[in-house]
Amino acid sequence: MPNHSHPTKTPILENGDFLSRTEFERRYRAMPHLKKAELIEGIVYMASPLRFEPHAEPHANLLVWLGNYKIATSGVRLGDNPTVRLDLDNEPQPDAVLLIDSNFGGQSCLDDDGYIEGAPELVAEISASTASIDLRDKKRVYRRNRVQEYLVWQVMDRRLDWFALQGEEYISLTPDAEGIIRSKAFPGLWLAVAALLAGDMLLVMTTLQAGLASPEHQRFLQQLTSFSSKPEEEK
Repeated sequence: MPNHSHPTKTPILENGDFLSRTEFERRYRAMPHLKKAELIEGIVYMASPLRFEPHAEPHANLLVWLGNYKIATSGVRLGDNPTVRLDLDNEPQPDAVLLIDSNFGGQSCLDDDGYIEGAPELVAEISASTASIDLRDKKRVYRRNRVQEYLVWQVMDRRLDWFALQGEEYISLTPDAEGIIRSKAFPGLWLAVAALLAGDMLLVMTTLQAGLASPEHQRFLQQLTSFSSKPEEEK
């Protein structure tokens, strides 16, 4: 008698699915047309198509700022929408991550599949319509996994929240008298917040250049270089 059985078709990902990380990855890989899906506390979240103003342009401006810091800081790497394997229930795909390469003392690494394993030092999210999950569930997940700094840019509300890990909690970093927030995880990463929110990228870049010329950035470069030159057994 002929066997008419067929291989079981991989179910599609759907918003709200409750899945293990392994099953989430299996279904995600089976949908190559899908550009962004995340697993947060075991629940699947899928992004809507992205419009230019509420998301795409702010995203690009954020990458310009972070990218120029990366260029000037050997040992630092920048990712655009990378998959991050944080733990068994969480596999986010942040809008941007800035991390220290593991060879330079970073706390995350690239696994055999090419994904980020562990917590990048800095994660940034553009929230055109997802502020509730970004500021609630994701914030809790990033804090628990010890992401050192977390930026949430609420585009529609013209607001940027920058959290830094202090002990077991996130504290809010606020602009100084000059309107600048200075990263604690990445010395020299300075942001003129009001300028970014207004789309004044010239001022954003001028402020960053001042941070890159600062003594603390020079010390950070020396620290990274010093770590990378250590023998492997001492790292």
